[in-house]
Amino acid sequence: MNCGLLTSKKEPVPLKSISVEVSVNGFIADVSSTFTYENTESNPVEAVFVFPMEDGSSVYDFHAEIGGNLIEATIKEKQEAIYDYDDAISSGQEAFLLEESDESPDVFRLSVGSLPAGQTASVSLSYVTELPVQADDALRFFLPTVLCPRYTPQGTTSLTSEVPFVPCDSVPYSLSLNCHLSSLNGIASVKSNSSLSPLEYLSDDKTEAKVSLSPGFQFDRDVELLIYYSQAHQPTAVVEAGVSTAAEGSLMGVPLVMVSLYPEFSRSTEESLTKNGEFIFLMDCSGSMKETMEWESNSARRIESARDTLLLLLKSLPFGCYFNICLFGSHFKFFFPKSVEYTQQTMESAMKKVKDMDANLGGTEILSPLCEIFREPCKPGYPRQLFVFTDGEVGNIKEVIEKVKKNSAKHRCFTFGIGDGASTALIKGMAKAGNGHFQFVCGKDRMQAKVMQTLSFALQPAVTNVALNWHVPDGMEVVPVSETPMMLFSGQQLILYSQLKGKVDETAVGHVSLQYSLCDMEHKTEMHFALNCAKHSRLTAHRLAAKSLINQMEEKKEEQLLTGGGIENLKKNIVEMSSEARVLSPYTAFIAINKESREAIQAPLIRRDIPCGDYMNEVSLFNSGDYMNEVSLFNSGDYMNEVSSFDSGDYMNEVSLFNSGDYMNEVSSFDSEEYYMNELLLFNSAMPCDSSLKASLPKKKGSSLISKIFMKCLSPASNSMSELPVPVEEEKQKDPMLKLISFQKANGSWELQQELINLFNKAEQEVLQKKPKEISDKSVWATFLALLWLHGFNSHMKDEWKFVALKAVSWIKAQPGLNLSICLQAGNDLLGCQLDLKTLEL
Repeated sequence: MNCGLLTSKKEPVPLKSISVEVSVNGFIADVSSTFTYENTESNPVEAVFVFPMEDGSSVYDFHAEIGGNLIEATIKEKQEAIYDYDDAISSGQEAFLLEESDESPDVFRLSVGSLPAGQTASVSLSYVTELPVQADDALRFFLPTVLCPRYTPQGTTSLTSEVPFVPCDSVPYSLSLNCHLSSLNGIASVKSNSSLSPLEYLSDDKTEAKVSLSPGFQFDRDVELLIYYSQAHQPTAVVEAGVSTAAEGSLMGVPLVMVSLYPEFSRSTEESLTKNGEFIFLMDCSGSMKETMEWESNSARRIESARDTLLLLLKSLPFGCYFNICLFGSHFKFFFPKSVEYTQQTMESAMKKVKDMDANLGGTEILSPLCEIFREPCKPGYPRQLFVFTDGEVGNIKEVIEKVKKNSAKHRCFTFGIGDGASTALIKGMAKAGNGHFQFVCGKDRMQAKVMQTLSFALQPAVTNVALNWHVPDGMEVVPVSETPMMLFSGQQLILYSQLKGKVDETAVGHVSLQYSLCDMEHKTEMHFALNCAKHSRLTAHRLAAKSLINQMEEKKEEQLLTGGGIENLKKNIVEMSSEARVLSPYTAFIAINKESREAIQAPLIRRDIPCGDYMNEVSLFNSGDYMNEVSLFNSGDYMNEVSSFDSGDYMNEVSLFNSGDYMNEVSSFDSEEYYMNELLLFNSAMPCDSSLKASLPKKKGSSLISKIFMKCLSPASNSMSELPVPVEEEKQKDPMLKLISFQKANGSWELQQELINLFNKAEQEVLQKKPKEISDKSVWATFLALLWLHGFNSHMKDEWKFVALKAVSWIKAQPGLNLSICLQAGNDLLGCQLDLKTLEL
């Protein structure tokens, strides 16, 4: 029998392909995904596919096609839908179920039941989502394809435990993606972390275009499209007609206006930045942070990028603020018992600990350190800013978000999702709950640039008194659906929904204004829009508005529990809204049953779990020929791909075989089933590898991965331990900019040390000879040269060092009797620059 594609267990895979059609209109994406299944077995199968989806997506359509029959799904209360599905497949009927995970709103399960032998079926789902704006004004469309195993605390069930994983280049189904772009603001360009076809414009004014994902995608990364508009800050408004058959006055029954605003704020100056604050950095040091930022083996590891970022953050903090750093994994540890004042001494102490930071703390348990942070009272006059860095692989996402929201009055929370597969629900949810901002760092992204943008959000003065004011003709009323945020950040867009009740005059014009206060000054952004209704068959704005209302009701769940309110009534309201708008919620599911099939399927039903690409848990045995650098055995939840299952608290992070000189220091092995082998010390490199040594190794039935490694090292082909390969780890060239910044003192100055002079590629004597006689303090000369060097040779990375430069400028200005023009001329002559005092902000 030809079974087609197989899993690692040699089981056939019913899923053959996924095709995605994306329609981007302004700040909104409408996405349709079609999953094609084929049963090549002799028995009927049930195919279960657990897959990620962008958090905040509003799933509004689900249907299947089998044997030429189109089967439309209905939306029902989740438990009722599950019961109907189980009843259908147990009766031999073909059925389809789509549900959101109870643990995380960015993970979904699609079940295709009783697919007959030899039968083909296609299942389609559609959703709409808002597109966030990036630091460079790009809109980010994000299609998660990497489902990383979620670490789950002991005593709970992993939501990814049932998912089989295969190597990324062996995923047994294909992905195609086509994207149609439309915007009155003009489409300038599209970039991606994946290979794309050339951008093709469909109109002369460049308001329409299309682009496609190149063939051969291997599921080794999430798909990211960065869309650049010619007029990114131009506000837009769309009026969408309601459904005539919906109940009068209901959300779906009346017209809706969707306003997209992306206001430009004036750039923060040194004087306007806050100097007071308590900054707490919560850094993920779990085993998965040892993975690379990209699929390529020579890419920087996540923990390395995080280490450099923390060092940059430590140099960028304002003098006199308070700070602390907490590293977490299965357990957590703080650098200081409580937040300390930012001084030269505390900065140096923290930097030493950051340099020793590694991905060696086990699983990703984020709730416990959060509780500890919130338990400590805030310092009066020093608003708390929490920066969270994680690859987002946790199972108790809702519990974590609820904890952040409960303490939102005490802090602002800024989050960073590191690497492909980071949970969008966790990263976005924590930031929203903590009135902060989120960033995702993937592929070739520089973490430092994104973190510095977020630091500017934390330091910039608050945009307060935010209000949205409407003006419409008499006889009409505007009823807000979404909540206007209490605060705004530079680079943050607003998408707001409001109902238009009363008689709509489609020839009339409406008016909306966004008002806010910044640095004790009032600001206003205004826009006029036509009231003629766009006839959208998919009701994009209505679906997103419904999802916004469902999310608001979900957020009230914690309040209901605290006050003893009726949680069942809240769930009932969510189910009603979900059913009315045909939008999936945590308490509903889509169910489709093929009632056209005349005969029940009698043969035994076989379950097939669809595998995902194993980006995270690839075990790399050899790098460059026969050299063995590292074996990482990382367990997330209840399974392990190529090694037998470990308990989530007892896994082994790392097995290292390394040779220093003539001695092999340590080989440690862990076997979860029948033996512990804690240490094998081989001291004499000339010791022959005889059979007695092999016999001393513990044995078990079958050949474990670790055993294979030992057997390779001890094979007769190597007559002595001296023939073992000696792995050589090349010292990575440190970024010159980061190296220069690492020399800066907490007060913003530099000392004229040899390492700094070497960075300038000058001799010490030449540097001293060029120093103006008016400068008696060498630190002034060193600081001026460092500032010149940053502007002259690293201006393209200013977003990363701007706060370092602001501190240097502040320190230079505080020095008495300086002739800045003489310093500038001498510095330009020495370094070969042509800069002026205005460029240096002096």
